[in-house]
Amino acid sequence: MQNFDLTIIGSGPGGYTAAIRAAQLGFKTAIIEKDRLGGVCLNWGCIPTKALLRNAEIYNMFKHSEQFGFGNTGNITFDFPKIIKRSRDVASSSEKGVQFLMKKNKITVINGTGKLNKDKSISVYDNDDKLTDTVQSKHTIIATGARARTLGSIKFDEKKILSSTGAMLQTEVPKKITIVGSGAIGMEFAYFYNAFGSEITIIEMLPSILPIEDKEISDVVAREFKKKKMKIMINTKTENVEIKEGKVFTTVSGDNNEVIESDAVLLAIGVTGNIENLGLEDAGVELFKNAIQVNSDYKTNVEGIYAIGDVALIDPKGKPWLAHVASAEAINCVEKIKGLHSHDINYGNIPGCTYCQPQVASVGLTEAKAKESGYDIRIGKFPFSASGKARAMGETAGMTKLIFDAKYGELLGAHIVGPEATELIAEIVAFKSMEGTGASIIKMIHAHPTLSETIMEAAGVAYGEAINI
Repeated sequence: MQNFDLTIIGSGPGGYTAAIRAAQLGFKTAIIEKDRLGGVCLNWGCIPTKALLRNAEIYNMFKHSEQFGFGNTGNITFDFPKIIKRSRDVASSSEKGVQFLMKKNKITVINGTGKLNKDKSISVYDNDDKLTDTVQSKHTIIATGARARTLGSIKFDEKKILSSTGAMLQTEVPKKITIVGSGAIGMEFAYFYNAFGSEITIIEMLPSILPIEDKEISDVVAREFKKKKMKIMINTKTENVEIKEGKVFTTVSGDNNEVIESDAVLLAIGVTGNIENLGLEDAGVELFKNAIQVNSDYKTNVEGIYAIGDVALIDPKGKPWLAHVASAEAINCVEKIKGLHSHDINYGNIPGCTYCQPQVASVGLTEAKAKESGYDIRIGKFPFSASGKARAMGETAGMTKLIFDAKYGELLGAHIVGPEATELIAEIVAFKSMEGTGASIIKMIHAHPTLSETIMEAAGVAYGEAINI
């Protein structure tokens, strides 16, 4: 039996971050992982998908390079298997990076599936369910993340009915793809496959795509996707998906009642926590639906057992299921275990990003939510078409939209759709974390020409002080 101060089950962004911070604080630390270090994010999610999207961006730029003075654009070709391989190589490089970090911080890596026992020890099993190790730990953090949700009894075969994992491993470009769900994952893969020639149909049961985003922002993306000949079906429920004679047939109802034929279907309707086969019932850990119930210190109802990331539920109303949330919770949890004074995470100041083109990034309240919350608001919107830098780049679709409390000037929410939105949002998160006001944004000197000027100008619009519109 091995003994540790702190053991983490799962090595995704939450797990490996927790391990590193624990080692920094002097804990004798172990991490248990049944697959590859880095979890879904580094191996099958955040990182490899961004590699794919970069390929799509470059290919789209080539296809429209005539506007920049380049010719023979019709002769550009692509090698799809190489595109997929590049994504896998990026993922492998990221995993090696985590391996290095484990060695650097003297963290013990134990390969296998960790299961809690009644005495809170952890049994480790290999892929054949054979016991290979037992761990005794003063503190245990569960960071097992989540997996793609299925639709009813429909199962992923990763050839015709795809999760995000299958979507990034196709050996050739499907002629037609139906995408069920228009959150970040669905929209990113819609952009990716459309770039390489797939005919895309997006099905969303709610009234707009990217339904958690501000409506004006979602509308911009919908307009740009329709320009790319993508079909968007809102207020439409997916009733059934079945495979017949090598094709996939998706039955939908609502505003649209039809059967859609395609070569593949991507189910992108969210994720569910990985709570199975962890021994949670034996250890007496309380669950809520498909997650582990924790308090603001990430403690479960069992002393010495904690949970973070997508598998953990703090508020029944939910929280963002994002890699950077898991990483933040990891640091917060470990510091609290150590006894440091670590402030609770402000879940109202978490940026959300979608990496299709145009990119989408947001933080805080939407216009609708601000009004529902009873705020008297000021709104400032500045289009990228009025930005000198955006015009120089040839990327003028979209806007920066800021929402302020009219009484005190506090920034309540920010929403960007357009070039480099996912990078620009960091400035706004910093302002919001310091309870910044519209006046402070207006007075901050931004370099010219930059896309970040749209933030300053949007604040100026809200207060009647905009210069360039």
